[in-house]
Amino acid sequence: MSVKLTVIGLGYLGATHAAAMAELGFEVLGLDIDPSKTELLAAGRTPMFEPGLEELLARHVAGIEGSSGRLRFTHSWEELAEFGDVHFVCVNTPQKHGEYACDMSYVDGAFAMLAPHLRRPALVVGKSTVPVGSAARLARTLQELAPAGDGVELAWNPEFLREGFAVQDTLHPDRIVVGVAGGRAEEVLREVYATPLAEGTAFVVADYPTSELVKTAANAFLATKISFINAMAEVCEASSGDVVKLAEAIGHDDRIGRKFLRAGIGFGGGCLPKDIRAFMARAGELGADQALTFLREVDSVNMRRRTHMVDMARDAVGGGFLGRRIAVLGATFKPDSDDVRDSPALNVAGQIHLQGGQVTVYDPKGMDNARVLFPTLGYAPTALDAVRGADAVLHLTEWREFRELDPAALAEVTGRRIVLDGRNALDPELWRKAGWTFRAMGRPEA
Repeated sequence: MSVKLTVIGLGYLGATHAAAMAELGFEVLGLDIDPSKTELLAAGRTPMFEPGLEELLARHVAGIEGSSGRLRFTHSWEELAEFGDVHFVCVNTPQKHGEYACDMSYVDGAFAMLAPHLRRPALVVGKSTVPVGSAARLARTLQELAPAGDGVELAWNPEFLREGFAVQDTLHPDRIVVGVAGGRAEEVLREVYATPLAEGTAFVVADYPTSELVKTAANAFLATKISFINAMAEVCEASSGDVVKLAEAIGHDDRIGRKFLRAGIGFGGGCLPKDIRAFMARAGELGADQALTFLREVDSVNMRRRTHMVDMARDAVGGGFLGRRIAVLGATFKPDSDDVRDSPALNVAGQIHLQGGQVTVYDPKGMDNARVLFPTLGYAPTALDAVRGADAVLHLTEWREFRELDPAALAEVTGRRIVLDGRNALDPELWRKAGWTFRAMGRPEA
């Protein structure tokens, strides 16, 4: 293919996007200011766990035997600008410290570093999740700083990756959204995404503000749905109802659907929490804060679920954690990932530890990252070792490995047969038959 692509920022989003674009047949040059990331990627390894990504890298990273050689890395902005026709900006947009607002310093820095080297026509494509209004401002930055002037266009192309499914979501997306302001941007992006478009992927062309709002609106909706079912779990507990049956019943309504209706300890990770908070902050700046006041309650319900799990665990072990051993199954915010950012599981584990409990954590992929954030917790090499001698077992991340555990085998090593399912993913009857006292959020005790 004649179009050459670059990817700026090689974290979770950028590394996946770079490898996937090489898989689609493009020559790709990636850049990150962190040399450790580029060194790992150049060796065909990833700085994070994402199923299928290392296999994709091995097929395309230059220098790896048998690869296509279509994917290379650099630290030179000049080389990047000279190489690429389309530049994808995939840098992080974290929450500002002590504020709800989005930290745009990484995005602004990337544009400021790239623009002065753009001496020929090019398309810059933002993929980072940014506050609405950012694209128009960044387009002006390109016009002011790029030597090619009007020959440099900007498009906004939000990402919709699900951790654990990022490779699939990039190669076979359910929709592609592009925000453009005329020019050749739409035509070029149709060429870049020709393969998924040929498979029937929807291609939505919008203006800058709408394209920026799509990702935050989608995450706000998903967060609302999760907090809704968790609010229903609170009502079920107060009324002896069963939130699992409730979710099943309302999920049969096509207008509602079944997805994201599993009650538990709530959402976390690097996207949903910070995105809905940044959305609220930006709405306030625009004078539309009343439109999103409901998101404050969505956030509040979500955080309340973590505290509720701590309360359930305290009650289960007799009213206090001092001298009690608690096994926590799960450290990541979701399965099939090693991401522990804003992990509800680790938050619960940390709260119990601060209240005097001896907490031992096991997670199939997130142990190293968990140790960095919570070095004072105990960690076990297997689920069986974590449960050994425990006064209560908390299931807090819905890994398949945990659903397939043998409750009878765990019963042989635990101190007390008490299990609390914070994800409503275990089979209550299976555990109860093995002699366990089984409790789950929003469900009757027996």
